[in-house]
Amino acid sequence: MAHTIVIFGASGDLTSRKLIPALYRLFQKKRLPVDTQIVGVSRSEYSHDQWREQLTESTAKFVGKGFDSEAWQAFSQQIFYQPGDIQQTEDFQALGEFLKSIEPEGPVDRVYYLSTKPQLYEKAIAQLGASGLNDDSNGERRVIVEKPFGTDLASAKALNHAMHQVFREDQVYRIDHYLGKETVQNLFVLRFANTIFEPLWNHNYIDHVQITVAEEVPVGRRAGYYDTSGVLRDMVQNHLLQLMMITAMEPPARFDADLVRDEKVKVLHSVRPMVGGDFASDSVRGQYEGYLQEEGVPAGSQTASFAAVKLHVDNWRWQGVPFYLRSGKAMSCRTTQIVIHFRDAPHLLLGSKTRVPTANQLVIQVQPAEGIQLHFQTKVPDTELKTKLSSLDFRFQSECGGGAMPDSYQRLLLDALNGDASLFARSDEVELAWGIIDPLIAAWRSPAAPPLQTYPQGEWGPEWCTQWMQQQGRQWFDVCPVLKG
Repeated sequence: MAHTIVIFGASGDLTSRKLIPALYRLFQKKRLPVDTQIVGVSRSEYSHDQWREQLTESTAKFVGKGFDSEAWQAFSQQIFYQPGDIQQTEDFQALGEFLKSIEPEGPVDRVYYLSTKPQLYEKAIAQLGASGLNDDSNGERRVIVEKPFGTDLASAKALNHAMHQVFREDQVYRIDHYLGKETVQNLFVLRFANTIFEPLWNHNYIDHVQITVAEEVPVGRRAGYYDTSGVLRDMVQNHLLQLMMITAMEPPARFDADLVRDEKVKVLHSVRPMVGGDFASDSVRGQYEGYLQEEGVPAGSQTASFAAVKLHVDNWRWQGVPFYLRSGKAMSCRTTQIVIHFRDAPHLLLGSKTRVPTANQLVIQVQPAEGIQLHFQTKVPDTELKTKLSSLDFRFQSECGGGAMPDSYQRLLLDALNGDASLFARSDEVELAWGIIDPLIAAWRSPAAPPLQTYPQGEWGPEWCTQWMQQQGRQWFDVCPVLKG
């Protein structure tokens, strides 16, 4: 069956930097469905050839060594451009006529990708409905929505309602590019295809879980947007909660989109609500030194660029095991990692002959050094039972023959074309996530908020966060990934 991908906001950075390169790489790998047309829509006035020419330069830049001029020439003939303004109903009618002119006869599956400002989502959806472009009587119709999906619970519910006026829930694909990363997908395999891990994946053997998404760069040119968002909205509500859900979920009966998402939602239902003093005792907020001098940041801004939050998942598997979610700007390095801290050995058998050993850790590096490390104790050779921490180290890079790891958008775009929603968020999932974060945002704006700690750029966040963890008898895994060239 033929497929058409319509990208709204086609002149934006996401299209040139991620979407077109991902589709081109799928084409190179012969994974893009046959007879796939790509139509860009935005207010800029381009001809088909002008847009193709512009994309040639940007795709070559972002694909790098994998760019092949001959393959691009063949792929670019599938790319078209249609000028259009989301505010203008007649432009959607013109788009419908144009799509008919380039699509073959018979059923055609269409995917509408909203790569626009979030403020335009509802209008774009309404226009697709008013112009009949949601009609699925002659092929499937799906819509991909970029984050942020709302700015709080109320706006997320309103957007879900607007979506459901035009598209069924099974037609809506809310994208979070973290879920397309190879390491995140491999977490399913690591847990559910290996008998050495899943029996230990519970409160009997795990002391706590750390999930860190650290960014090395400051807010920079995004300061105007970021100051209205902050780290809780920008990272915790989506990326970190998604990683927590996959880490904590129960195994589904089979790998089916609805069943997988059912189990993820159960995790959010099990998160213990914060009340009273929990907001101050179970969270740390910080702001890097120099944030107030960033262009677009108002004087005296209290927006947090760093957050550490302790959550409890009150179910049988995770009772008593805290999940520590941490994210920040201008930190020591760029890394996304999930660290499973196992419990200490119940008895120090070797007594005074060895130093107190560090508990076992399973480190899942999501990016940039995608891989898995298992830390365990071994004897130092030629000593009297002295121990050291050793590791088994698996790197995805070596499995790719040293080549580039596939971009997450390749996986997600292909899944959307094939109608597989396993790695996309469902409406109830989004609303439950906002229901966890909204009270924290409100508390951080109240007189009862924990103090806004400052931290130097290039560190792992506020010093108080380290002390906060030590007071609980634990330590952060503050290790930058080793990048092997």
